Amino acid sequence: MKKQQTAEPFRQRLAKIVEVGAATDLVSRGYDFGITFVILLNLAATVADTYTEFHAAHGAALNAIEAVTTALFAVDYVLRLIAAHYIYHRSTEAASLLRYVTSGTGIIDLLSFLPYYLPVFFPDGMVAFRIFRIVRIFRLFRINAYYDSLNAITGVLAKKRQQLISSVFIILVLMLGASLCMYSVENAAQPEVFANAFSGIWWAASTLLTIGYGDIYPITTLGKTLGILITFLGVGMVAIPTGIISAGFVEQYAQMQDSDRLAREADVHFIKFTLQPKDDWIGKTVAELRFPRGVLLAAIHRGREVLAPGGSDALMLGDTLVLAAEPVGGDMPIALKEVELLAENPWNGQYIRDLDISRRSVVILVRRNGRAIIPRGDFRLRAGDRVLLHTKMHLAGSTTIEI
Repeated sequence: MKKQQTAEPFRQRLAKIVEVGAATDLVSRGYDFGITFVILLNLAATVADTYTEFHAAHGAALNAIEAVTTALFAVDYVLRLIAAHYIYHRSTEAASLLRYVTSGTGIIDLLSFLPYYLPVFFPDGMVAFRIFRIVRIFRLFRINAYYDSLNAITGVLAKKRQQLISSVFIILVLMLGASLCMYSVENAAQPEVFANAFSGIWWAASTLLTIGYGDIYPITTLGKTLGILITFLGVGMVAIPTGIISAGFVEQYAQMQDSDRLAREADVHFIKFTLQPKDDWIGKTVAELRFPRGVLLAAIHRGREVLAPGGSDALMLGDTLVLAAEPVGGDMPIALKEVELLAENPWNGQYIRDLDISRRSVVILVRRNGRAIIPRGDFRLRAGDRVLLHTKMHLAGSTTIEI
């Protein structure tokens, strides 16, 4: 049990490393760039291996690159299995593992290295396994998650997927109708060219997509007339998904600009404090903390790292927490008074709890030798301290501060 508890911080940290890291997390960002380089190197070696002369001259080096990069893919997969519980945040370990193993990225990660090692156990299936190794190219989609400019593409496609599916469906219906019409018109004139409906589909696809290979074309007057109409329709149909994607990009970047503008205009207040040995939050996860409405945990400073807090992250002694809160609209300023204790001040040498002040007065802060101290009842004041308190009493020589 103790070993399991000791491993949990390691697994939490591992999850942050293998996932897309924050710009301030140098280790995580280094891992992101490293795995990106490994993916590109593996694909470059795969492409270079298809050239016979290059393979003959550098085959051993290409095989070594493939072996090393594939082994790194396997290590990356194992690390993600270990950290799956803190990546997917499911209720149980088994549910988290199942979520990763059955996900699209998990399947691609598995097929990026497994076919390389399967011929060792099943030599007869080497050719079939080499075909599966082509799946590695899909690991390029991992690079998409590391860079915001590439991530905008998938964001637009995800937002506009319904419109894109509808436009593609219309193109397919039009393609099928055009192929059947052209087959009916041209089959008698050139039975060897428009031999069946599939021949018409090939012609319709190349025409509607404005490619026009010229290997199949109508020769009858009716067929040519129909071909002109279908070509005009093809220009309009292909423009539909193009327009949808273009409009999506404009909308995406407009939202990003609005977010930046609103972020600069918003007035969000932050406070920062460090967890001390007797604080109740030590050992609790972020999900177990109960904040008032409008207050959230913005960041955790742990040593030299700045962590983006997740629900399963456990707080540790010495963590510096940054809380963010929105201002309350129309709230009245709070008047505070600051008093500098001179040698003859009666408060000099007294404990906070013994001060002769109103019960409605609260000592908020004491500044001493450049340090800001949040005092307790047993805190003793001394000459030179600057005491910040909230009170309605009249204090001679005090300075009023509004916040």
